[in-house]
Amino acid sequence: MKTKKLEATATPLADLVTYQNGSIVSRTIIDKETGTVTLFAFDEGQGLSEHTAPFDAMVQVLEGEAKVTISGKTITVKKGEMTIMPAYQPHGLFAATRFKMLLTMVKA
Repeated sequence: MKTKKLEATATPLADLVTYQNGSIVSRTIIDKETGTVTLFAFDEGQGLSEHTAPFDAMVQVLEGEAKVTISGKTITVKKGEMTIMPAYQPHGLFAATRFKMLLTMVKA
C-alpha cells in the first residue's frame, strides 16, 4: 500500500477561511473518530444558537471578538484568547465583530 508523503509547512490559520457577508463559513481541517478541528469565519451579527454536544470543545479566536454563552453565562472572547465549552453544557456563539475561530472537539 502506497502512503502519500506530506510536506511539513507552516500555514496561517486565519488565511484558510474567508468571510462572506451575512454568513458563517466553515472548513474542516481534521476529521477523525477521536475528534475534529474546524475553522470558522463569522460575519458580524451571525451566530450559532444555543445547543449541546456530547464532547468537550475548545474555541480559539484568531481574529475579532465573539460572545460565547455557556450554561447561561456570557463571556467575551477576543483574538488570541480561548474558552472551553464542556460536554453536555448548553452553549452558543454570537459575532460581536467579524471573527474567525478554530474549534477543536475532542471525542475520545
